[in-house]
Amino acid sequence: TSTMQREAAGRLGFSAKKTMLIAQQLYEGVELGSEGSVGLISYMRTDSTRVNDEAYRRGTQFIAETFGPDVVFGGKRGFKKAKRSQDAHEAIRPTDCTRTPDQLKKFLTKDQLSLYNLVWRRFLASLAAPAVYEVKEADIAAGERFILRASGRRLVSPGFLSIMPDRKSEQEDWIPDMAEGDGVKLLKIESSQHFTEPPPRFNEASLIKELEDKGIGRPSTYASIISIIQARDYAKKEKGTLYPTPLGEQVWKILDQLFKDIFEIDFTARMENELDKVEEAKEDWRDVVRFFYEPLVGDLDKVKERGGNLKSLVQEETDETCDICGRKLVKKWGKNGPFLACPGYPECRFTKSLEKEEELDRVCPKCGGTLRYKNGRFGRFIACQNYPECRYTEAVTLGIPCPVEGCGGEIVEKRTRRGKVFYGCSNYPTCTYASWDKPTSKRCPSCSGAYLVEKESKKKGRYLKCPACKAEFTS
Repeated sequence: TSTMQREAAGRLGFSAKKTMLIAQQLYEGVELGSEGSVGLISYMRTDSTRVNDEAYRRGTQFIAETFGPDVVFGGKRGFKKAKRSQDAHEAIRPTDCTRTPDQLKKFLTKDQLSLYNLVWRRFLASLAAPAVYEVKEADIAAGERFILRASGRRLVSPGFLSIMPDRKSEQEDWIPDMAEGDGVKLLKIESSQHFTEPPPRFNEASLIKELEDKGIGRPSTYASIISIIQARDYAKKEKGTLYPTPLGEQVWKILDQLFKDIFEIDFTARMENELDKVEEAKEDWRDVVRFFYEPLVGDLDKVKERGGNLKSLVQEETDETCDICGRKLVKKWGKNGPFLACPGYPECRFTKSLEKEEELDRVCPKCGGTLRYKNGRFGRFIACQNYPECRYTEAVTLGIPCPVEGCGGEIVEKRTRRGKVFYGCSNYPTCTYASWDKPTSKRCPSCSGAYLVEKESKKKGRYLKCPACKAEFTS
C-alpha cells in the first residue's frame, strides 16, 4: 500500500487519499460490459510483498508470451519484509494480468486507468529480469596532482524496463573507447560551490515512507493521517510540498509539553510491539493496558489542574506596548493566524497585526483616512486605517481585466477557506471566472487568446501557458 501511494504520487501526481479512493473502486469492481462487475485488483490495504503461486505462474507466462521469454526472471524473486509486517493479505496485484490496460480503456475513467496501469505494470515488472547496462569508466590524469574520472553507461538488456520504463530519461551518456596513454583535450572548466543544505521538506510520498520506516500507523491509516493534518490546517501543501502551518506548530508545542511520553516518535511502534506480544500470549493484556494508560491518566490530571492557563503555553510576550494602556503586548493565535494583543483583555481590547501594513497613496473615500493593505482569512485586501470606526474595504486587483467578454471587472487574488490561493473576478458573484493559475496581461502569440497564465514545474521551471490552445512559452 505504501509503495503504491508513493508511486502514484511520483508518477501520477495523485494524493494518498485519491489513490486509495480509486484503488477501492478497482477492488470493489468495475462494470466490464457483458462480464458484469469485476474486481480488477486484489485487496488494496496490505503490508505484504507476497504473491500467490497461481498469480506468479500466470504472470510469468504472460510476460513470456507478450514481452519474450528472455524478459522472465529465472525463479521466484524474494523481497525483504518490512518491520512489523503482518503479511495478512498478499501484495496488491491485478486479479487477472491478462486484462491489459488497453483492453480496459473503454470501461475505466482516466484516473482509474492510470492507477490500474501502474499496478499492472508494477506487478509484471516485479516478475521480470533485471535491466543490464554496460558501464565504462576512465581515470584521466590532470597534471601530477589530480585524477579526474569519466563514466558512462548504456542499456544492453532492458529486462523489466520493457514493462515499466524508468521515470528518468533513458538517454545515457557514453564515452568513446580509450586506451592507456591516450591524450584528451580540455574543452572548458566549470566551477561551482555547494553549501550544506537542510533535508528537503516532506511531500506525501516521502512522508508515507517516513511513517512506514518509523512504524507509525498501518497501510490503512497513511492516507487518513495525511488528509487529517491538512483538513485541520496543521499542514498545507504548496506545489506538492508539505509545510507546517503556524497553527500546527503551536498545537505541537502544547502537546509536546503536556503529553511528552505519547508524542515520542516510537510510541506507536512500541504499542504495536506490545499488542503483538499479547496476541502471541507472551504478555497479559492487562499489564499492557496499564503500562500505557497510567501515564496518560497522570498527564490528563496535570492538564485539568492547569485549567484555563493552557493558552499561556503559546503566548509570547513582545517588546511592543499597548497604545491604550501601555502593557507589553503578547503574541496570540486566532483563526486568521498570529496577532498582537493586550494581556489586559477583556478590560483592554487593543489588538495589532503582526505584519507590517503597507500604506497606499490613496485616501479612504468614506472618511479620508489612509488606505492600507491588510491580510484577512481570504487573503490580502485594502482597508481604511480607521477600522473599526470606518469599515471601508476593497479588493486587491492584479491590474488585469477579466477575460470574460463584456464583464468589465478585474482579476483579484483570493483564498479558499483552507488558505489556497486562486484568482477570480472582482465582479463576483455576477461574474464567476476563477483560475488556480495566476493570469498575466500577455496575449497568446499562437491563437491570440486574451491572456496567458503562469505555471511552474520541477522539469520545466517557470513558464507561461495559454488556457485556450494549451500552447506553452518561456516566461
